[in-house]
Amino acid sequence: MKSSTGGNAGSAPPPPAAGKAGDLKVRVLSALVLGPPVLAAVWAGGWVFRAVLAVTALLAVHEWIRMVAADRLGGAVPAALVAMAAVLAVHVVFGPVVAMLAAFALAGVVTATVGMGRWLSGFGVPYVAAGVIALDWLRDSPLAGLGLFLFALLTVWATDIGAYAAGRSIGGPKLAPRISPKKTWAGLAGGILASALAGLAVALAVGAADPLLALVVGGCSAVVAQAGDLFESGVKRRFDVKDSGQLIPGHGGLLDRIDGLLVAAPVLALFHATVGAWLQWW
Repeated sequence: MKSSTGGNAGSAPPPPAAGKAGDLKVRVLSALVLGPPVLAAVWAGGWVFRAVLAVTALLAVHEWIRMVAADRLGGAVPAALVAMAAVLAVHVVFGPVVAMLAAFALAGVVTATVGMGRWLSGFGVPYVAAGVIALDWLRDSPLAGLGLFLFALLTVWATDIGAYAAGRSIGGPKLAPRISPKKTWAGLAGGILASALAGLAVALAVGAADPLLALVVGGCSAVVAQAGDLFESGVKRRFDVKDSGQLIPGHGGLLDRIDGLLVAAPVLALFHATVGAWLQWW
């Protein structure tokens, strides 16, 4: 007959695989719940889409402040939310360039609220604003807006999926072990390949002018998205934070889901407005 100690020892916790399977189930359910209304807003465009972007921006900057200024939330959170709302209003009235100038100016106000040595607090305003404004600009582009937005969104999604699949199946040398220990060079290669193929698929689906160039741009988008992911990982590591929040079950915070998109979207918008216009790729 087993002793009580032996019985407790025999009641081992579930193996890690079970925990991972449960976590994956929660992730999938969260995606199924949140995905359709977001995609519906993207399809609708206009003020419906802008309303979703506004909520996204306010939630994201709130998470940012909670990460980098947890000891000064009383003043920093209201300042950051008001600053972000003001930037979005300026964008609607005066356009993206003036809005970004306002974002950097208001970043100084937020920083002063927290403490002048805490520049990362204020940086959250232009960081989030650049991504949200770029997404709005891409979606609002004449004739090709929906296709461009889907290109930005799906290439970043493909980057995450390809990097995860390649990283888990191949492994190998770490990409940036001091910042994000789980990322590998194989994962980056898988993300680039998946993003390039996603970019090609979107270009073919919408009838873009140069699908092969879209393939290249998609691959480059993966590198930029991974850089954005590493940036947020570095900030979280600096402030000893595991997730930016708990908004999305199984995923963490909103910033954890859109960190790559917040960087990739402005780069794509700048490319499309400058070199892309000359190349007539879309």
